[in-house]
Amino acid sequence: MTEGRRRTAGRPATGKSSGGHSQSLVRGLNLLERLAGSPGGLALSEIAEQSELAPSTTHRLLQALQSQGYVTQDNELGVWKIDVKTFRIGNSFLEARDFVGTSRPFLRRLTNQTGETANLGVRDGSTAVFLAQSESPQMMRMITRLGSRAPLHASGVGKALMAWLPDDEFERILDERGLARVTNNTLHDPVALRESMAEIRERGYACDREEHAVGLHCVAACIHDEHGTPLAAISVSGPVARIPESRLLELGELVRDAASDITARLGGRVPAPDEIPA
Repeated sequence: MTEGRRRTAGRPATGKSSGGHSQSLVRGLNLLERLAGSPGGLALSEIAEQSELAPSTTHRLLQALQSQGYVTQDNELGVWKIDVKTFRIGNSFLEARDFVGTSRPFLRRLTNQTGETANLGVRDGSTAVFLAQSESPQMMRMITRLGSRAPLHASGVGKALMAWLPDDEFERILDERGLARVTNNTLHDPVALRESMAEIRERGYACDREEHAVGLHCVAACIHDEHGTPLAAISVSGPVARIPESRLLELGELVRDAASDITARLGGRVPAPDEIPA
């Protein structure tokens, strides 16, 4: 390769078409995000409306994604869904993030200790996304689809993460997303939620008392990085019949200790209750 060619190798293409290609790429990725958030699939009209694109443009982008194996169309229902290649790319994220693999033995340990399902989730904006799970051996058990989401304020994992957010980030989420009720038990008052966050930091774990699903109790604790910033959270969830109010303290301490062990294994540190990362 000549010196001149060496200098230009790897540079982005210039010219009028570059902006168009970039716009198509952004639009295509936006479509993938919409479909990833709807496991049952979406009709063309729904995708176009959510993406604020013309149906013809949406269809063209979907066909391009389909040709590469990123999306597929259900011929019977007519809806579009993510395909196997998108799953592979998402799975590579899990493999690249150390905390997922590090946490798996601790999730299994929690399931063995409690008999209930243990989960790992991370924050994505104003929602918690579940990335790993150790299923309960019980016939009646809580199962969360990996990749599914829950509001931060209405889930154990979400509240465990939210409790350690900087004040400005906490307020931004409240301003942008509000506190929609998922069940009658969901905390929907900002004052009550802030008080709950202080309690979570003090005791080291969060409780979800049928706030995300009726009949389900959950306890969760935060995993921190080296700065004390929330990295992820783990939880134990199960039916109220097996996890009554009287058992929340016992399970909360187990989950808190497991989260602390994972934090230490990752080289992180658990901050003091009054230490909120800036």
